[in-house]
Amino acid sequence: MASAASSAGNPEEHSRRDFLYIATGTVAAVGAAATLVPLVAQMNPDASTLAAGGPVDLDISKIEPGQQVVVRWRERPVFVFHRTPDTVKSLTDPKLLAILADPTSEQEQQAPYATNATRSIKPELGVLVGICTHLGCIPLFYPQPSSSTPVADWPGGYFCPCHGSKYDAAGRVFSGVPAPYNLPVPPYTFASDTTIRIGQNPSGSNWDFGAIRQL
Repeated sequence: MASAASSAGNPEEHSRRDFLYIATGTVAAVGAAATLVPLVAQMNPDASTLAAGGPVDLDISKIEPGQQVVVRWRERPVFVFHRTPDTVKSLTDPKLLAILADPTSEQEQQAPYATNATRSIKPELGVLVGICTHLGCIPLFYPQPSSSTPVADWPGGYFCPCHGSKYDAAGRVFSGVPAPYNLPVPPYTFASDTTIRIGQNPSGSNWDFGAIRQL
């Protein structure tokens, strides 16, 4: 499913880069009823950074609207989704809110600074730990309704192929699925206008990721 991209620069420089996947809106068939956005490996993190669980920086300047990248933090996949204006608008649609189990993020699956309609610091940029809160599978990315969506009336978001749990584009879990909680939002901040730092809270916040209800 994944293909390794050619590295820029020397191998030593490449080895220090973050482990990054780029997922576009193009989809490939997986079975008869599910599709998976292809992932392209681009970078590998420094081993000591992964072992220590330290923050991981990601350049977001090249992520186009509608595109998602996946970076590894603490050995976990973290989805970073550049939402389109239409996607952001859809997150407050009453029809969507009515089918979500926790539409206002009352369960502590995110820091206070991400307890809002988009579950993010900036509405256009979603940051989620990509692990289903049911049994730990990795949900597939279906950013918008299309003929290749996993279920009927799909609003866009994430679908877990293991047992059918569904999440919207903010990682909020649907009602009536096996997963009990929204996807976790990791601690993160903006080191600059073009760099997101995953694993570190914004200045003034000391929120502990260990406080989440379930990973």
